[in-house]
Amino acid sequence: MQKLSMDELQRTDVESFKKQEKTPIAIIMDNVRSMHNVGSAFRTADGFAIEKIYLCGITGTPPHREIEKTALGATQSVDWEYHQDTTAVVDQLRSEGYVIVAIEQADNSVMLQEFAPENNQKYALIFGNEVNGVDEEVMRKIDTCIEIPQYGTKHSFNVSVAIGIILWDFIQKRNSN
Repeated sequence: MQKLSMDELQRTDVESFKKQEKTPIAIIMDNVRSMHNVGSAFRTADGFAIEKIYLCGITGTPPHREIEKTALGATQSVDWEYHQDTTAVVDQLRSEGYVIVAIEQADNSVMLQEFAPENNQKYALIFGNEVNGVDEEVMRKIDTCIEIPQYGTKHSFNVSVAIGIILWDFIQKRNSN
């Protein structure tokens, strides 16, 4: 077995990527403090052709050296906006027909393996602060909450890992329907 070269991968260029159809998912980053996590979110969003990222509250924004270190240029390909108020973004996206989903450990959360995204539905996925999670005020505005099952001693995944797990799961389930 031999790894594929960059030419063999036949990746699209940024301009073509911007024009291609996107997966109807928006990522909302609610007060994420680590620039590396923000950069990772951009890179993962690019990999899954996600519609847009909303950076909210204290979440850092491009251009920033630490974001670019992990984004590897994805800040140029993935659409994004900054908003101070996460709840305003939630209200805006709900009015545009998105189902608002927090990724959090909460009462009445739905385990990821039990959640079945609808093919024709748009989703806004909220990922919270590395210590405090999704803000309580934001939690009062969600439609549902998804929890990633965990089997070890830690109580949470790194936010960038959670984004990868959730997006991969959503894409797999959508493509198998």
